[in-house]
Amino acid sequence: MPTPLESVPGIARSALDALAHAGFVDLESLDDVDYAQLAGLRGVGKRSLERAQDALAERGGSLGGHVPERENRAATFSFGATGENAADIKTHPQDCSVSGYIDQLDSPRRVEHGRLLLEIFGRATDADPVLWGSSMIGYGQLHYRYATGREGDTFRVGFSPRKAKISLYGLQGHPDSENLLAALGKHDRAVGCIYVNKPADIDLRVLETLIRHAWHSPPNE
Repeated sequence: MPTPLESVPGIARSALDALAHAGFVDLESLDDVDYAQLAGLRGVGKRSLERAQDALAERGGSLGGHVPERENRAATFSFGATGENAADIKTHPQDCSVSGYIDQLDSPRRVEHGRLLLEIFGRATDADPVLWGSSMIGYGQLHYRYATGREGDTFRVGFSPRKAKISLYGLQGHPDSENLLAALGKHDRAVGCIYVNKPADIDLRVLETLIRHAWHSPPNE
């Protein structure tokens, strides 16, 4: 079900009006839309786009193009879940078979990629996978809280075998992330997310090391 932009906290009225005029009436319609294109709309400010990006990331999506790093507003992170989530957060762990979800994906390519990533993430974390929302597969749990008071539970690392690209989560911002990403191979980055066209484009040994590094890093890194 589409998420009305008006339900996303922090998006200014001027931004809502400008986005609606440009044809963007729900959060999902912003997925993979170029950040610079949206920032060029009169009335759409950096803070509103930041909130939209946060909401998309919580659902496994992202704005497209070069998305600026989120401003540091004294966010705190801790391992584990608290059950305290902002009211608009709809992405929660599901009680279902992850392997069953992978096997029913709509193309052999996505099934193959999903099975491969299950194997790699499983080795790197030694944790059980959990389906979050409708399409993200996460490992472990993490609670975040921003200085604004917005907070929620999410997973520590994970992936989504999306139709267009593979999304990898939780692998940036750790002590040795940049060095490992430099050796990873062809990929794109957004805030909190790494995009890969296909596994053959990257060094899977580096990916496994990157996942293991993120998994063993402190939550505030």
